[in-house]
Amino acid sequence: MLINKKLIPLTFGGLGIGITEFVMMGLLPDIAKDLSITIPEAGHLISAYALGVVIGAPTLAIVAAKHPPKKILLALMLLFTLFNAISAFAPSYITLFIARFFSGLPHGAFFGVGSVVASRIAPEGKQAQAVSLMFAGLTIANLFGVPLGTYIGHNFSWRYSFALVAIVGMITLLSLKYWLPQLPAVKDRNLKTELSFFAKSEAWIIILMISIGTGGLFCWISYINPLMTDVAGFAESSVTYILMLAGLGMLVGNFVGGYLADKFSPAKACVALLLAMSVILLIVFFVSANPILALITTFLTGGIAFASAAPIQMLMIRTAKDSEMIAASASQASFNIGNALGAFFGGLPLVYHLSYNYPSLVGAAMAFTGSLFALWLIRRFSNIKQQEKANELG
Repeated sequence: MLINKKLIPLTFGGLGIGITEFVMMGLLPDIAKDLSITIPEAGHLISAYALGVVIGAPTLAIVAAKHPPKKILLALMLLFTLFNAISAFAPSYITLFIARFFSGLPHGAFFGVGSVVASRIAPEGKQAQAVSLMFAGLTIANLFGVPLGTYIGHNFSWRYSFALVAIVGMITLLSLKYWLPQLPAVKDRNLKTELSFFAKSEAWIIILMISIGTGGLFCWISYINPLMTDVAGFAESSVTYILMLAGLGMLVGNFVGGYLADKFSPAKACVALLLAMSVILLIVFFVSANPILALITTFLTGGIAFASAAPIQMLMIRTAKDSEMIAASASQASFNIGNALGAFFGGLPLVYHLSYNYPSLVGAAMAFTGSLFALWLIRRFSNIKQQEKANELG
């Protein structure tokens, strides 16, 4: 797909959001030492951001529904940039905790509104590929931004890492202002119309599919460091490069997923990709002790996992007639629920002192369960079409 200049601001936004979300995992020891707190206490900063995403995604989407999309995105990115800048100067743990919560609020709404904008800008039949260009920012963050932010945080100060995010936020604001086209607001939207999405059983099937299915990814990536060091035998210093390999897989997979969703259908793409994720995580469980195979599966797992991003987002948008923004935002909240569920369930085998390849086995089960929800959704869509045809004939 040729890169559309109008979509580049959304890619910048995804880059900034991706860095601030994932760089925290690598900065926990540095933050804990600087603020005189324990690493588990520093880990609550990750939870604060995720809580902000879950609360902010549907809430801000509802509040902003009647405003022009460009105005919404500028406001969301301003909020994001401001609180990441505050994070860089936070004098205490409490201040940083609050700043992380508020910097998470715009996350889901930005991707939700951005998905709708990308699909409206894109040519017919290329909507999912346009959405994948926005999510490319997340993959670039994992490939380059997060390693750079982690390096800066380790060797200089973690505060500079958040300053980097704030700078990306300012670049995003400028690109939104000058490159993103003005699109009209949908004037007839109201709270009842937006919330009508949640009255559909299909909406909850998709939410369950995302929360459980993508939890498989987080079972794996939450424990990738000990998996690669304790099981595959890599040195701790190699983990950064291994994460970059996973990020490269995510970058490639993201565009493949957009193509598949446009070529077939978002629902069919979700079924295929969640099944593929289940299979690759099962392979990870069996081959991770072999360093070469561990690297190959790292690339493939990252690719398959992120290939589902655009199809899932398009599935939400197409299911949510008249409430696309809140639906697309709700998918981001569901991803973060998947993050929490994956980290929790993936950690259960470790409680019983099993090896670090066992979280991927749990992840395979979660991804497979997600594929069953996707199949159920396809069956629901088929029944609805049959009912509509019957009503027309009747």
